[in-house]
Amino acid sequence: RLTAPLAGARLVLAHNLLVHRHRWTILAFGVLEPLLYLLSIGVGVGRLVGHLSGLGAAGGPPVSYPQYVAPALLAMAAMNGASASTTQQVFARLRFGNTYQVMLGAPVNPADIALGEVAWATLRGDIEATGFLALMAAFGLVRSPWALLAVPGALLIGFAFASAGLLTTTYLRSWADFQLIQLVMLPMFLFATTFYPLRVYPRPIQVIVSALPLYHSINLVRGPVLGETGPRLLIPAVYLA
Repeated sequence: RLTAPLAGARLVLAHNLLVHRHRWTILAFGVLEPLLYLLSIGVGVGRLVGHLSGLGAAGGPPVSYPQYVAPALLAMAAMNGASASTTQQVFARLRFGNTYQVMLGAPVNPADIALGEVAWATLRGDIEATGFLALMAAFGLVRSPWALLAVPGALLIGFAFASAGLLTTTYLRSWADFQLIQLVMLPMFLFATTFYPLRVYPRPIQVIVSALPLYHSINLVRGPVLGETGPRLLIPAVYLA
């Protein structure tokens, strides 16, 4: 048996890294999807919306609509990359691939497998979010060097959704159950201030939206990207942790 702390989890993580060396297109699609949203909604609709003001704690200068939407899509990239790894991929390995049964014949246990899968999913979400952040910078949508805080922020977002995804997967019975996941994920993506500020909603809807994990994920990265930092970032960080 392995005696070093988390040695088994590191082996599972290394396995995922080796497998995805030849599946780089999966990571590329994780960057391409938010880019398509940015071009179609952020840029296209942004020509009609113009600039938004009064977004920060102290108001702050107006921001263009693409600048407002892009950080939310970065949070979405981290969420989707991490949750896809611990839902679809883990479900396939658990139910059909016999991958974990084989792993248990090696010096790893179920906890090692869970930690290794969450670690890989977290890393995948951060890779995709970082790739999209580079595209944001190329499009001139990054207003401050504080935007680099979005990289560790994406790690925390990925960790939260990877953990929730792994827990959810243990309850799935068939591929049809993934429709239930989409029933949660899609409305959360549309309403968690991805495209509109919280203030546009009636008060009861604001309460619901402010309880969503994606809402806090967006707040965690949108502030630094727009050049706003401070203690207020602790609220989404603690929520996700």
